[in-house]
Amino acid sequence: MTEVKDKIRILIAEDDLVSRLMLVSAIQKWGYEPIAVDNGKDALEILAGAYPPLLTILDWVMPEMDGIDVVRTVRKNYGNTLTYIIMLTTKTEKEEVIEGLEAGADDYIRKSFDVDELWARIRVGLRTAQLQKDLIEMQKVLEYEAVHDTLTGCLNRRGILERLKEELERSERTGEPLCVAMCDLDHFKKINDTYGHQTGDDVLKGFVQIVRSQLRQYDQIGRLGGEEFLIIIPNIMESYAQNTLERLNKIVYDTEIITCTEKIKITVSIGGIIVKEKANIDNIIKLVDEALYTAKEKGRNQVCFYGVK
Repeated sequence: MTEVKDKIRILIAEDDLVSRLMLVSAIQKWGYEPIAVDNGKDALEILAGAYPPLLTILDWVMPEMDGIDVVRTVRKNYGNTLTYIIMLTTKTEKEEVIEGLEAGADDYIRKSFDVDELWARIRVGLRTAQLQKDLIEMQKVLEYEAVHDTLTGCLNRRGILERLKEELERSERTGEPLCVAMCDLDHFKKINDTYGHQTGDDVLKGFVQIVRSQLRQYDQIGRLGGEEFLIIIPNIMESYAQNTLERLNKIVYDTEIITCTEKIKITVSIGGIIVKEKANIDNIIKLVDEALYTAKEKGRNQVCFYGVK
C-alpha cells in the first residue's frame, strides 16, 4: 500500500448488500479507502460535500434517488466536483448506456462485473481525475501569482487596482465610505545602497507584515512598484481612517525590522483620502499621490490625509 493510495477515497453507492460488500472488499484489497452507502440520497450528500472522493462507483437503480439522478444533480449543481463517476448497471441497451454518459457519468461497467476489468477502469478513472485535479490546482496557483507580489506576498499592482475597482463599485452601491492610502518607504534607496538589495527585500517584506498586523482581515495592501504601496480600507469613517493611518505610521517608526544583515528601523510617508462619491481609479490614484507628495514635502515620516472626496 502506497502513501498516495492511503489518501484516495472511493465512494461506493450500491443498495445490494452482496455487491456492496464485494466492492468494499476489492477497494480495500487494492489499497484505497472505501466509503459505502446504500442509497442515492446519501451518495449525493457526500458528493456535494466539501471533500468529495476522487472516484465514485454508482449503482444506476437505488432507493430514494437513482444513480442517474445523482449524476445529473452533481454535474448541474456542483460543477466543481472533480469525482470520476463509474456507473454500475444491469442495463444493456445502447440508448440507456448513452443516457448515463450524457448525464455526466465518465464510464460504466455492467453487473456482474469482472474484478480485473473493474480494477482497470478504476485505475484509468483515478489517473484522469488526478490529472484534472492537478490542472485545476495549477490554474489556481497561476491565478494567485498573476495578482500577487512574489517578494512580499501582498497583492501586486494589477491585483490591488482590481480590488480598488471592486471596492469603488461596492462603495457606490452601498454608500459606505472608502479609505484609500498610498505609502512610500522613506529613503529606501539608501537602505539598498548601504546594506544591499537582500536587506532591502527583507525591509519590504517586514513592512508588509507590519501593515497587515494593523489592518482588518478584509482590508487590503498591494505593492504598486518599488517601495510604493496602496492600502484599501472599506467601510470606515473619516476620523477612524485617519487614526488608522496615523497608528500605522507610528508603529512602522517604532518597529525594528529583522533583516539578513541587522535590525533596521524605517519610516514611511502616507497620503490618504476618504471616498464617498462616484470616482474612477485614475482620479483616486492622482489624489492619493498628491497627498503622499504633500507628506514628503512636509518632511516625510507623517500622514497627509484629505477629507471627503
